[in-house]
Amino acid sequence: MSDRVLPASLRDNPRAEQWIGFEPDRRVRLCTGKVELGQGILTALTQIAAEELDVDPGRFRIVSGDTEAAPEEGFTAGSQSIEASGGAIRLVAAEVRTRFLEAAALRLNCAPDALRIEDGAILQDGAATALDYWSLAPAVDLARPVAGTAVLRAPANFRYIGRALARVDLPGKLFGGGFIHDLAPAGLLHARSLHRPWPGATLGPLDEAAIARAAGGAVEVLRIGDFAAVIAETEALAERALAAAEARARWSGGTPRPAVASEPLALVGAAAVDRLLEIPAGRTDVAPASDRFAARYLRPFLAHASIGPSVALAQWDGTRLDVQTHSQGVGMLRVALAQALGLDVAAVAVQHRPGAGCYGHNGADDVALDAALIARARPGRPVRVQWSRAQEMSVVPFGSAMVIDLAAGLDTRGRPVDWTMEVWSGTHGQRPGHNGRTNLLAAAALPGAVPTPPAPDVPDAAGFGGLRNAVALYDLPAQRITHHLVERPRLRTSSMRGLGTHGNVFALESFVDELALRAGEDPLAYRLSLLSDPRARRVLEAVAALSGWAARPAGGDGVGWGIAFSRYKNRAAYVALVAEIVVEQAIALRRIWCAVDAGLVINPDGAANQVEGGIIQAASWTVKEEVRVDEAGVLTNAWEHYPILTFPEVPEVVVRFVGDAADPSLGLGEVALGPTAAAIGNALAHALGARVREMPLTRERIAAALVSCP
Repeated sequence: MSDRVLPASLRDNPRAEQWIGFEPDRRVRLCTGKVELGQGILTALTQIAAEELDVDPGRFRIVSGDTEAAPEEGFTAGSQSIEASGGAIRLVAAEVRTRFLEAAALRLNCAPDALRIEDGAILQDGAATALDYWSLAPAVDLARPVAGTAVLRAPANFRYIGRALARVDLPGKLFGGGFIHDLAPAGLLHARSLHRPWPGATLGPLDEAAIARAAGGAVEVLRIGDFAAVIAETEALAERALAAAEARARWSGGTPRPAVASEPLALVGAAAVDRLLEIPAGRTDVAPASDRFAARYLRPFLAHASIGPSVALAQWDGTRLDVQTHSQGVGMLRVALAQALGLDVAAVAVQHRPGAGCYGHNGADDVALDAALIARARPGRPVRVQWSRAQEMSVVPFGSAMVIDLAAGLDTRGRPVDWTMEVWSGTHGQRPGHNGRTNLLAAAALPGAVPTPPAPDVPDAAGFGGLRNAVALYDLPAQRITHHLVERPRLRTSSMRGLGTHGNVFALESFVDELALRAGEDPLAYRLSLLSDPRARRVLEAVAALSGWAARPAGGDGVGWGIAFSRYKNRAAYVALVAEIVVEQAIALRRIWCAVDAGLVINPDGAANQVEGGIIQAASWTVKEEVRVDEAGVLTNAWEHYPILTFPEVPEVVVRFVGDAADPSLGLGEVALGPTAAAIGNALAHALGARVREMPLTRERIAAALVSCP
């Protein structure tokens, strides 16, 4: 196994002691840079370590997302936690087990093969030896780098991997104290921050006495350039002070952007950086085109719409800044905070605490800088900053609107003989540290802040941003894909769950469905005729059997079935979905079936929850969600203006895993977003005989499509 490629997380953190330690109370310390966002990752990582160490999962103490104690693993994003951190932990744990068996063999004067481990205890020929991980720990060198050559446990011998182990993060969340919002250290100051209504806006004078009178208590106003905050002893007083400050704030200058008729279409023709991506042909039996078809698909700006607003706690003692945050990337946030505050990185410590919903680059990083600025101005006391609902829905980075044009020349059988795609999108990557930039909201309002140039997109090696899943996996002629990266879209954009996948797969799989219709073929059969990848074919055939696709209704009477497929980032898990809907006054989601090939699944229950959650969120995006703006700013800054899927509207969801445990684990967290959107769109076209190509698929857009349908 000497040629085994080490995960990047292990290459960056090569010492075993950075990952695993044995504590005096017979616990195992497991450290990871990945954080719990509700996806159950800490449970799955525990299962991996328990499997390779031969230790009961109940013995583990997990250290997660702590810049002082855990390995730096970048962002918990991109459906990579199992592949990256899980892959590293598995190799580390296997090598630690091997080192301890070798140390025990020396003590017992026997071959390592004569020994095995049971819940941390070392047995010889099945008998106890009085040796275990804890007694041998002083004699085993865990500072030595991990080679990654240890033999891994075979799937046939798994005891913990592949089981639905109870979630380690749920007790705290269910019984109180599980979220960052619950933290209340002694001496806590409550603060609220004001935010620029548009880029470059300058804040006029604030009357501190008037704000205090309106709030009804002792309130302090902090000004640092165009950053402002109110500080109080109680949360209620801070809330009233924020309302008073916002009512009195006067902003001028900067670059407010006028509203336009269609936010997605405003991207077309805007200043952009263009690039052409050419994909070699996947098939060579290309005949001359006898027909041509083109279509345009649109996705709106999307909000994170987390149940709990962004919040952070910070404390400055004069030399050290401690920050508690629900950021997805504590290490990168640490560097960004140091840059914004002019501190040495070593003077900043960042610790993750679970938040109430995280779907990408939300406000967690921005509010952390808010708290840090206030804490440094008021040393010695912890400071808590929580955004209002209106702030949460209007200043958090949005998922970019997208416009996708597809065109294909078709042969006499309706198969593509040429293929072009154009994508217009804002950047999907402005997290802290991306492209070496601070990328924190308040940093731009500080004295001396220099306006930053337009942000690049997520690099290709990281799975693309606006072009994520733009490359079709079908056996097509050469694909020509043009990306128009819009330099300054109407709203601040960054990473939203799946990045460009939701828009691109909606477009691609809708387009393929339209090609099947033009060819007069079953959409499933048409797809299979263009697919040679056996794992892609497997998930399509599996979901067809699971749903009873062959017996689906004829369509056209308001009941529709749609199918869609993708492989997330063209390298993570394979997913195929079938959606059943009913269309009356609007779309009602009945059932969604999903087949997934994710290779080795660590925790089937957690994995299914991830896929189901992605399906439900994507369904909400597809049929309901849309950020709207006017000259004054974001209109959809409250729940009544930004509806999401409610519990009674959630469809029945069935998920089945069809992969092989002998295959490596593939990422799952974002795999269902694009196929869900496309399956619902295809079901709508099947139900009514009219296609809606702009999301969300609202009643008004359905009515317009019916009117224009020939």
